[in-house]
Amino acid sequence: MLGRAAMRGALAGLAGTAAMTLAEKAEQQVTHRPNSYVPARTLTALLTRRRPPGSERPLVRNHLMHWGTGATVGALRGIWSASGLRGWRASAWHTSVRLATDQTLENATGVGAPPWTWSRRDQVVDVAGKAVYSFVTGAVADALVPLAPDRRGRY
Repeated sequence: MLGRAAMRGALAGLAGTAAMTLAEKAEQQVTHRPNSYVPARTLTALLTRRRPPGSERPLVRNHLMHWGTGATVGALRGIWSASGLRGWRASAWHTSVRLATDQTLENATGVGAPPWTWSRRDQVVDVAGKAVYSFVTGAVADALVPLAPDRRGRY
């Protein structure tokens, strides 16, 4: 049962990633912020144990990490939905999980910088994007994943 919930959550995570990507593209049209290739550099560092140069811009690895992380963290949200952790509060907490996942991987590999060293605009953009991801992922997961039989009727 949890396996099905995780799979449906992964699908919800892909929907959340699509929404986050669209929101980021709209924001970039307004702010003229360039694309980030930190996901690609993080995946490269995880796979090779080498920190790639900052100028590297591998599009395929960027998408693999971006969508793969979305699906993986979405799987957790699917399990939460099955376990009774649902609604906007669960999605708000899930935003923290998504932020922590990205920051842990990026900083553990030496690719990223701690968020408190970023500009205020970059902090707002990152948190807002992850919130869009988590709330869309949560809405889709809550719709796709039934409560576990022992959780029905309890909140």
